[in-house]
Amino acid sequence: MKGLYQMNLHALRIYCSVASKKSVTEAAKALLISQPAVTMQIRNLEKETGLTLMVPKGRGIELTEAGEFLFKQAERLFDMEADIEKKLEQYKKGEQEELRLSSTYLPANFLLPAWLAKFKNQFPLVHVNVYSGNSEQAIDKLLHYQTDVAFVVKEKWTEPDIALSHIMDIHYWFIVPKGHKYDGKEVMLSDLVQEPFIMRETGSSTREILFSLFKIHGVKPPYIGLQLHGFNESIRAVIAGYGVMLAPSLAVQDHLDRKEIGRTKVQGIDVKRPVYLCRRKADKHMPLTLKHFLELVKDETM
Repeated sequence: MKGLYQMNLHALRIYCSVASKKSVTEAAKALLISQPAVTMQIRNLEKETGLTLMVPKGRGIELTEAGEFLFKQAERLFDMEADIEKKLEQYKKGEQEELRLSSTYLPANFLLPAWLAKFKNQFPLVHVNVYSGNSEQAIDKLLHYQTDVAFVVKEKWTEPDIALSHIMDIHYWFIVPKGHKYDGKEVMLSDLVQEPFIMRETGSSTREILFSLFKIHGVKPPYIGLQLHGFNESIRAVIAGYGVMLAPSLAVQDHLDRKEIGRTKVQGIDVKRPVYLCRRKADKHMPLTLKHFLELVKDETM
């Protein structure tokens, strides 16, 4: 089998179009070439690799396991090509290099703004772009060369192409309305769950942490008085006088300082989640702008 560097990149582009659209017909329309020409390129690519990459399914196609792997890697290859072209064009025009970051919700809202404000005061001409999303989206942006670094709150990692650096932990606290009977007290989890809880939506990592705690401590889950799809909405409900919730300390510290809410400690429970700095393992060169920013982050988190 030939190495990837010997592959016909034209055929690989056509393959990516077919794979993304799950259809030879639709790919041919998008590429403005004939269906037989598309089919021939796919067959040549399969002959070149010695693998079956896709099989017919209904009126479209389905990727094999090898085909799915090639599709994902080829997408990254072409994203890297686009990134190289963009950066070379920036050098050609004498433009400042960008600082491109992706992040999950907590770092994007409670860590990056302060870090970036300090960075921009030192390097005012650098263009900064921050993309916020869930962990999968933040990592996907990084792997597809749309960002140069990602800040992700996540416990379990299976991505082999990501280099991880643990930068800090975020503590989670149980909060209650100001003046609640458990405000400022330490209680058993079995007592706290007698109160109505405000829960995040199904699939939320905070919700999963809570239900894990209930299971580990043999406690029946509480009555869910409200289910909301965001930290801000949930915290506002507690400020308004309703419910118990588990929230990141970064999101509630200011509210506690202003005495808008109360905090309850639970015996034997200390919840914290790790924040990781993520980079691509394949990257051997670090742009000077990124190096300056990461040095600032290191200073801020030491």
